[in-house]
Amino acid sequence: MPHPAEPGVAYGAAPGDRYAANPADTYSGPVPGHQDQAEADHYATPDAYPPPQPPGRRPAEPEAREGAWDAEAPEEEKHPFFTGDGEDRDDSAADDGDPAAARTSRRRGGDGAGDGERRGRPKKKSRNGCACLVVSAVLLSGLGGVSYFGYQFWQGQFGSAPDYSGAGSGSVVVEIPQGAGLAEIGRILKQQGVVKSSGAFVSAANSNQRAKGIQAGVYTLAKEMSGANAVKAMLDPRSSSNMIIPEGKRNAEIYALIDKRLGLKAGTTAKTAKDQSGKLGLPAWAKGGPDIQDPLEGFLFPASYPAAKSMKPEAVLKKMVARANEEYTKADVVGKAAGLGLKNPLQLVTVASLVQAEGKYKEDFDKVARVVYNRLKPDNTETNGLLDFDSTVNYARGESKLAIGSVDKVRKFNHPYNTYRIVGLPPGPIGNPGTAALQSTLNPAEGAWYYFVSVNEDETIFSVTHEEHERARQRYLDELKKNQE
Repeated sequence: MPHPAEPGVAYGAAPGDRYAANPADTYSGPVPGHQDQAEADHYATPDAYPPPQPPGRRPAEPEAREGAWDAEAPEEEKHPFFTGDGEDRDDSAADDGDPAAARTSRRRGGDGAGDGERRGRPKKKSRNGCACLVVSAVLLSGLGGVSYFGYQFWQGQFGSAPDYSGAGSGSVVVEIPQGAGLAEIGRILKQQGVVKSSGAFVSAANSNQRAKGIQAGVYTLAKEMSGANAVKAMLDPRSSSNMIIPEGKRNAEIYALIDKRLGLKAGTTAKTAKDQSGKLGLPAWAKGGPDIQDPLEGFLFPASYPAAKSMKPEAVLKKMVARANEEYTKADVVGKAAGLGLKNPLQLVTVASLVQAEGKYKEDFDKVARVVYNRLKPDNTETNGLLDFDSTVNYARGESKLAIGSVDKVRKFNHPYNTYRIVGLPPGPIGNPGTAALQSTLNPAEGAWYYFVSVNEDETIFSVTHEEHERARQRYLDELKKNQE
């Protein structure tokens, strides 16, 4: 009959041996006050971890089995797409309903009970090589597309623009419109076959400080020029067919200049202006009275215009009239004429032409404009409404003289433009005023002047009374005599 175990000593153990060699023998019966052994023993299942053992009594670690799962270094899992695992694997153990065997098979990398049978069958070809080739092809294709478009973008942003080399050959007439920038000029030159690309011209122009001097007009250029040579040619006066109209020029002078530039017979443009004056774009308010000498006078605005030999005179005149309309509209001559005491916008342009002809500098223009308005006043007792301008007499005679003769003789000259004889303004402009004279006419200086005289090239004296004016005029005569000696 077995003896009761000593407290803390396992059943069947030698006296003094507090731990049994087999964990299952640690307790052989129920412990008072606790659950049954079957419920409380957490180490009783076959697959459970062994109970803790004291040092020196722990069992030796089992040798690692080939293919066993390593808890500390688990095998790297791989996607079936690349491993070839999946539908080609024969999971016979799992199919037989043995979960433990299936787990063991998966951990070992084999197929359990069906593995032996599989070794005897021809192995299906793995898809991992094909998959990698497909993925690589897609990646390379994408990289190729990105590289191509990236190169195109780089070329567009930072690469050199397509360009010809050399000075080109042949010739072509190119017209550059007013206000065109470098990019627009480049596009026009490309369309005409002068340069290979707009960018080539713009790049060359940006590298040439003088390129800012390229103006609107007509140029005779070669075809297939490099951008640099195109810029150089446009800066050469020999390539330009531009015609520059100075401020204050009369129409008769401009007509002669157009004939010369277009290679026409003298008088051709003047006849065209007379015959087609109503078809050249004059505004409705520009129509003057029966005494007006030239209906286009004052409407051939001073600027630079294209005038190549292939052009017709009416085309050049239309451009000039269009520019005048633009400038007069911008200045609002229609809206401001009445506020200045004038009857219509044509009279405002007429005053501007007088200011341009009588003044010499911008500071003079402001005061000359005031003299004109003061003399046009009804209460003018200094000149009694007469302008007394030599410039109007010269216009009527077709001359440009500093000394027009004695006043008495001049007053006998019967002509509607003779302001020594008629009261008020002449029938129309006597020239083509520029922007400065026009602005002075719209914004005259404040003053009570009725007279002025230029005593020398650098000084003009403005006077309020006739006595002051006579003293200034005597100074002018003295200067004139000194220069003649």
